[in-house]
Amino acid sequence: MFLVAGLGNPGEEYAKTRHNIGFMAADEIHSRYNFTPFKAKFEGLLAEGTIDGEKVLLLKPQTFMNLSGQSVGKVANFYKIPPQNIIVIHDDKDLALGKLKAKIGGSAGGHNGLKNIDSQIGQEYNRIRIGVGSPKEHNTDTVNFVLSRFSKAEMDILQERLDFIAATVGELIKKGVAQYSNLIGQHNQK
Repeated sequence: MFLVAGLGNPGEEYAKTRHNIGFMAADEIHSRYNFTPFKAKFEGLLAEGTIDGEKVLLLKPQTFMNLSGQSVGKVANFYKIPPQNIIVIHDDKDLALGKLKAKIGGSAGGHNGLKNIDSQIGQEYNRIRIGVGSPKEHNTDTVNFVLSRFSKAEMDILQERLDFIAATVGELIKKGVAQYSNLIGQHNQK
């Protein structure tokens, strides 16, 4: 069994903000595969389904970004899902808009949602990082930047990336992060 957690903040005021790109990716995965409706469980919205023959739980933590680990940790503990079977999808302000990267483990890089997950399950889980651009490019501070909405032009770029993640997440589940990173590398060059 795998757990795919898309990170974001709950509430309409945060919908479609940079920090919520993980929720958007989870929604794309949910609509592409035959998942059950999201239900409120474990301080999150949880759905069940299969991707390429593997049972997958899809989670959108509802704890606000900085406490994402509470929800992820509860699901992982209840279902006994090891960190190597957990995939966290999140925004990255240090990557150019639309650039994708995948890795397992490593530093949270200043991302408070990841720091909180690290405190609950350790660092050895898979991460799909989605570039949301830099606050410096927009002459603003980090908090205001990650809570700002994407422009239509930015969303056009990102929608293609979200479609790509939804279409290929099964490769990460089946073949691991090294193979998936190669796939992302080829896609980033397009």
